[in-house]
Amino acid sequence: MRLQLSEEDEAFRAELRTFFTTEVDEGVRATVRDRGELTKDQIVETHRTLNAAGLAVPHWPVEWGGKDWSPLRRHLWHEEMQRACVPPPLAFNASMIGPVIAAFGSQEQKERFLPPTANIDIFWSQGFSEPGAGSDLASLRTAAVRDGDDWIVNGQKTWTTLGQWGDWIFTLVRTNPDVKKQAGISMLLIDMRSPGVEVRPIELIDGGHEVNEVWFTDVRVPGENLVGDVDTGWTQAKFLLGNERVGVAPVGATKRVLAQAKEWAAATRSGDGTLLDDPHVAVRIAELENELMALELTALRVVANSADGKPHPASSVLKLRGTELQQAVSELVVDLAGPGALAFGAGDADSDLPVWARRSTPTYLNLRKASIYGGSNEVQRQIIAGTILGL
Repeated sequence: MRLQLSEEDEAFRAELRTFFTTEVDEGVRATVRDRGELTKDQIVETHRTLNAAGLAVPHWPVEWGGKDWSPLRRHLWHEEMQRACVPPPLAFNASMIGPVIAAFGSQEQKERFLPPTANIDIFWSQGFSEPGAGSDLASLRTAAVRDGDDWIVNGQKTWTTLGQWGDWIFTLVRTNPDVKKQAGISMLLIDMRSPGVEVRPIELIDGGHEVNEVWFTDVRVPGENLVGDVDTGWTQAKFLLGNERVGVAPVGATKRVLAQAKEWAAATRSGDGTLLDDPHVAVRIAELENELMALELTALRVVANSADGKPHPASSVLKLRGTELQQAVSELVVDLAGPGALAFGAGDADSDLPVWARRSTPTYLNLRKASIYGGSNEVQRQIIAGTILGL
């Protein structure tokens, strides 16, 4: 099956493709293509390049920089961005707290935070998960207690991605311990330069530093930084996580890696033919291509049927299958690359493998986390069973 675009949508896609391949720094695109790690400067530079062209937050309300595109055009934007190896706008800004403030924030919060969020003048971090409150997020224990007009926050967050670069952190806190756990949660916006905020790095298996612990010790937060009403944070969290689940189904990027693997397999000699001539390899690639096509069509349906800012329940399907397929494609690359993929970093410079393949094992290991964030895959199965299947 192939999606047939109108002439207008085809021209729109061509315009995006030209922009992404000519206006975004080639060094940044090469880093993404080779499955390397972007620096903060590269993330910020690319985000601002997109924002200057009106391409950073097209899904926001028009008054705050949105484009009022059709669901199909939003899909094409995302697809072409990934195809061109352009890193998407920082998700914490563009897909998480920005839409939350636009939907639930006061007018003052919108005016104060949305423009710098769209331009990444504020680099946001996400303060949700805690030790003992990951998949069961409602069990969080970080507490905020009233002190006059302010809040005093104490507690710990963990797995805070890129928290070492964060300027502000949107944080779920417990404001009422005496009610049902989902009912006593609020969302606070916290300046990470506030006294009492400490960021501690968590070293990954490959020696990298991507995630962190964030500790709050008697951190004073102005009352005006409360998003929405007190004890309504669970509603905002569900809204945000629905958007995150859609975003963690990177169909375009996964298709790109699979295409790289297929092209490389077709050019790599094995016995009397190539790796792609091996029927087991060919079938495995074909099955993944079909699964990704099905996921792409599901993504279109989810976007098209989301209403009133509420993500479609099938966003859980996207999160579940998107992360599974992302990992399956990376596993394929590891298997095709063989022992040369075992090196961390860039691997053996004398290897015949391309850089992206030499990095496949650490990438594969790192992608295991995708089954956890945005609500673990086991949680998504429960949501699918109850909300979609009615079991």
